Amino acid sequence: MSQTPTPPYEEPHVERLGPKEAQRPITPGRHRTALFVAMAADAIQWVLGPMLLWGAASPVDDVLDVVVAFVLVRLIGFHWLLMPAFVTKIIPFVDLVPTWTAAVWLATRGRVMKTDEPVPGPAPRVD
Repeated sequence: MSQTPTPPYEEPHVERLGPKEAQRPITPGRHRTALFVAMAADAIQWVLGPMLLWGAASPVDDVLDVVVAFVLVRLIGFHWLLMPAFVTKIIPFVDLVPTWTAAVWLATRGRVMKTDEPVPGPAPRVD
């Protein structure tokens, strides 16, 4: 039995972003706005809970969650921690926990720029 040598397998070069390069920094104003939106949504769902408690299919509650998710993604960008906050809102009585606020706080840790840092943008063009 002859063994045929297997040709060497070469992996293609894939350039990967590091963990810090993949996340863009967030300005302090966007961070404050995102926290305000998250806290306001949690407060509305907590205070108006008895009126929104029609079950898991409450249209008012669902519309509020979709709008909040859209606004937060526009403010801080997509982060995986926003998904559990969105999904747990369909479970009755779990929406009394401030999951939007916790998700924004956790998703923005270490990403908020200091006020003296320049805003990242395109590099100046050199001719």
